[in-house]
Amino acid sequence: MPEIQAFRGVRYNLGRVGSLSDVVTPPYDVIDAKLQDHFYKLHPNNFVRIDLNRIEPGDDDERNNRYTRAAKFYKDWLAEGVMTVEADPAIYVYHQEFTVGQVGNLSHKYVRRGFLARQRLSRFGEGQVFPHEETLPAAKADRLMLTVVTKTQFSPQFGLYPDPECEAQNLLEEAIAGKTPIVATDHLGVVHRLWPVTDVEVHSKLTAVMGPKPMFIADGHHRYETACNYRDQVGDSGELTPVHPANYTLMMCVAMDDPGMIVMPTHRLFRTKGPAADGKPVELPAAQLDLTAEELAAKLGDCFQTRVVAEGPEAAKDVWEEIETADQQGQIGLFTRKDGKWTIAAVADAGHARMAEAAKEHGDEWRGLGVSLLHRLIMQDLLGCETMPKPRYVHLVDEVVDGAKTGEFPMAALVMPATVENVRSISLQGERMPAKSTYFYPKLLSGLVVNPVG
Repeated sequence: MPEIQAFRGVRYNLGRVGSLSDVVTPPYDVIDAKLQDHFYKLHPNNFVRIDLNRIEPGDDDERNNRYTRAAKFYKDWLAEGVMTVEADPAIYVYHQEFTVGQVGNLSHKYVRRGFLARQRLSRFGEGQVFPHEETLPAAKADRLMLTVVTKTQFSPQFGLYPDPECEAQNLLEEAIAGKTPIVATDHLGVVHRLWPVTDVEVHSKLTAVMGPKPMFIADGHHRYETACNYRDQVGDSGELTPVHPANYTLMMCVAMDDPGMIVMPTHRLFRTKGPAADGKPVELPAAQLDLTAEELAAKLGDCFQTRVVAEGPEAAKDVWEEIETADQQGQIGLFTRKDGKWTIAAVADAGHARMAEAAKEHGDEWRGLGVSLLHRLIMQDLLGCETMPKPRYVHLVDEVVDGAKTGEFPMAALVMPATVENVRSISLQGERMPAKSTYFYPKLLSGLVVNPVG
């Protein structure tokens, strides 16, 4: 049985909706209330009504809720021809054209190339699909409910596979040469292009190339585990056959060596009060995080070499430039609200030794990641924040500046992202990185093509 396969996807009928840009959305987990409202107003058939339907007054647990409304929209749009089923099974070539200046200091234009296909499911640790981040029960319960009532997967997972020569992608590029793509531009200005490839000979060649390759989940861990849970539910009902579509999930496959493969940082704005990762409220004593640069250095002790390099929120740009240029996981920029100063902390030998003790259940590579050093060594061990409110995660240095200016956050951190090679090697060791270790930009669109699993 092939690990990937073509499928008859469901897509928008452009003759009914007009511009594809008006109906597609980013993934549900990056849509806040303001952006959700924007998409609701943008077009009556916008995909947000299915993938992230609003909670309404009077909702109940059975017949009238966000999931049943999503199912009704989906059923109605299919019946009305707003969305249609592909005539033949296809592999969907998917390009994303973007400018790094949108999330960093550079302005180089990239094109990330991949393809959408069904990927055979296997539980993590049981096959050739590897995770790299932890998951949370609430997010999986939400996605499972939507899958159960619609029998459809609406957002693809993002998988990386080793292919130094980009053999698989180049095979598909030959198949689409000279053909007109379906095009959408998202709210961030990223251009998304899609080509359905229905040639069965191309499918056969692609399957042969991809068959032995491992797949590393870059984004969409909750959706992948949800797909496994849904498959198990279908199995419990006695309806699961070897060819049932619930055996598969919708996967965006990108070669690790693709020239457009960019990993961006996720910086942190720390607070003393708010929900923890499990949703429970947490409040820390102000003294644990509200420090001067001098007090911070004292707490870090001989575990880090520290130096004050700048003052004021705006200096974040210069601090990040220095850290990014050094390209060392062990260098972290820390802003202390109490005196408005920026400190660059570089892990020392004593810090590595203490990290080995504090995180003995992990390997050396995991312990050397910037995000691991920040959360496990600095926040938990040296500052004593065993349980803390979930920080605000941001990607732009300008967002760090804006957050620091509000005075809301006693500490901010600029931290290097894990690399694609880190993802591969740590995943193969059976470990998972801390949350938000990577930010694979840009996000995949939801609504370009969806995968029926019922």
